[in-house]
Amino acid sequence: MRIGVITVLFQDLPFEEALDRVVAAGVSAVEIGSGGYPGSHHCPVDALLSSKQARQAYMEAITSRGLILSAFSCHYNPIHPNPEIARKADEDFRKSVRLANLLEVPVVNTFSGLPAGAPGDTCPNWVTCPWPPHFLDMLDYQWNEKAIPYWKEAGKFAEDHGVKVAFEMHPGMLVYNVDTLLRMREAVGPVIGSNFDPSHLFWNGVDPVAAIRKLGEAIFHVHGKDVYVDPFNVSVNGCNDNKPYGRIPERSWTFRTIGYGHSVKVWKDIMSAFRLVGYDYVISIEHEDALMSFDEGLAKAVAILKEVGIFEQPGEMFWA
Repeated sequence: MRIGVITVLFQDLPFEEALDRVVAAGVSAVEIGSGGYPGSHHCPVDALLSSKQARQAYMEAITSRGLILSAFSCHYNPIHPNPEIARKADEDFRKSVRLANLLEVPVVNTFSGLPAGAPGDTCPNWVTCPWPPHFLDMLDYQWNEKAIPYWKEAGKFAEDHGVKVAFEMHPGMLVYNVDTLLRMREAVGPVIGSNFDPSHLFWNGVDPVAAIRKLGEAIFHVHGKDVYVDPFNVSVNGCNDNKPYGRIPERSWTFRTIGYGHSVKVWKDIMSAFRLVGYDYVISIEHEDALMSFDEGLAKAVAILKEVGIFEQPGEMFWA
């Protein structure tokens, strides 16, 4: 297992300065944005697609520092009802897949996206309950007329390029929990899996260990991020909370660096669960802690992951 970081954290720095910064923090893998919400600050996608020499220089900058490139990330919405947004998201995804193939990057991280609730609607519509009954009609439209047809074709494109597609299970997207991830995987095939981010699961009341054991081999990549669930605010308003992230004292939950939302023991259990299901790739730190500087948040996350991670292969069970 490796500790990594998504370099969006240092998007204001030039590429190689950002690499030097993460190496100094003690990580050995980078996840790089290639479009969509993460942007492509450290990935000139078109230039890399068009030039073998540029690709070689790009990878040399990474590997010469002892790093691997764990994934490209292009989280966006290719099934958005606005055709221009959907087109751009699809274009970013396909370019990311093509580039991942050329650079031998095994996985592209993204969102499932979210369609409108019905033909002619102009905004995506996230359905969270089955009643009133029109919600079930909306879900049928979203899954069977929009999401599954799109991802069957897009998934085949990725599969043909030898690249896996990892959905981040994120509220506000069609795939937001284990059930919806496995539903999409069953409909599309094993090219679809999870970019497993415990933070979004915690505030939905999910036990990440149980989720890991259920997903098993469908986990392709992992984000290292924690969340603090405020018991006082939850007891008043529950966990669904659309107040702006900056209103931390009033919110039901807030993203934190690893160990500042849940205990080291919880994170040890998570790492043991990954070992149990055979995941031995990268834990990519995603810093979104509004109470810490980038450097401090990253440093603390790295320190805790070094404590809780399992990095060596198990020894022979001489006692058995």
